Amino acid sequence: MFSMDQLESFVAVAEEQHFGRAATRLHITQPPLSRRIQLLEEQLGVDLFDRSRRAVKLTPAGRVFLVDARKILKLAQEAALSARRTPRGETGLVTIGFTASSAYTILDKVVSAANTEFPHVELVLREMVSQAQLEALLAGTIDIGIIRPPVTGADIATRPLSTESLLAALPAEHRLATSETHPSIDDFNGEQFIGYSPAEARYFHEILVGAFRTARVRPVYVQYVTQIHTMLAMVKAELGIAMVPAAAAALHFNGVVLRPV
Repeated sequence: MFSMDQLESFVAVAEEQHFGRAATRLHITQPPLSRRIQLLEEQLGVDLFDRSRRAVKLTPAGRVFLVDARKILKLAQEAALSARRTPRGETGLVTIGFTASSAYTILDKVVSAANTEFPHVELVLREMVSQAQLEALLAGTIDIGIIRPPVTGADIATRPLSTESLLAALPAEHRLATSETHPSIDDFNGEQFIGYSPAEARYFHEILVGAFRTARVRPVYVQYVTQIHTMLAMVKAELGIAMVPAAAAALHFNGVVLRPV
């Protein structure tokens, strides 16, 4: 029978899609992580991952097993927390998913409000992209998600928490960064542009693609990424320009100028 360590390792690799990042997340080295996954696959008698030099992807069997693995880990976590809460007289556990960008602006307000209104409810916070949060909500492995739309699923209720503008992210020496006037969307035409992944960052991807299509602007896409800090790092390296939510200002990237469009 597989162990909790094997399940945690499997979920980490599945979510990170990379053995190195998963090992860092688990605070172990990569060889023992790879061995855990190999032993798990041998015990189950199926391959859980398709491995290549570029990516680690779940097999159909792996996708099915991921749903149950998350449930088992959540049950184990809740059992341990319940045992610890009993002598302290505490009750309740709520798991909240959140995106990286929400951590810069709104997560602290949500946590503060929850702690004030529900002091006996224990919060478990999990950083996840929006699509992963939707899947986790439907699977019952998180209770609340702080996500960006669109939201799918008849069993998911939504409430708006905040809105923010998009800003142009520009290398410090770029002509649009040094101009006396704010850039317009027309200025993006023909520019090397770092876009959002159409799968993992669909919300931003569709907003920008729609805006460029309406304005008949055609930037030259050089990269597609998911995380905002990765995008800013690429802008700093002068690989291209980008559009980021205003919350990115909290990251204070030297060498990157943020300007309204």
